[in-house]
Amino acid sequence: MATLLIVHHTPSPNCQALFEAVVSGATDPEIEGVRVVRAPALSATASDVLAADGYLLGTPANLGYMSGALKHFFDQVYYPCLDATRGRPFGYWVHGGNDVTGAVRGIESITKGLDWRRTAEAVTVTGEPDKQDVERCWELGATVAAGLMG
Repeated sequence: MATLLIVHHTPSPNCQALFEAVVSGATDPEIEGVRVVRAPALSATASDVLAADGYLLGTPANLGYMSGALKHFFDQVYYPCLDATRGRPFGYWVHGGNDVTGAVRGIESITKGLDWRRTAEAVTVTGEPDKQDVERCWELGATVAAGLMG
């Protein structure tokens, strides 16, 4: 059975709504043979990353960058996972008050260094998430999970 690791930092109701939509998509009953593991960014470890076959990452945009929690996650797992996870699929979502450019740039840069393969379009949301934003997060979760089906 494949494992999808969802690493997230959800400090606000807006971030929580997007996270819940991603989880709902990833755990859709039509997706079979994929175990979904959720891990807060501050507690996710290199062992979690090594045990997974694909990843979903979620963060708020704080002060023009990804959250410190997600950056801490990357700092902890980068070198221990660098060679062993090359080519693995991932996707991500970012929520910000008005600008997510720096957070997107940071995630893209780090995942390029890890040589992970983005398999779904990133979801970026500014302001209050609307129905379409929630639906795009659901699709993100479902797309990455379905890509792991045997």
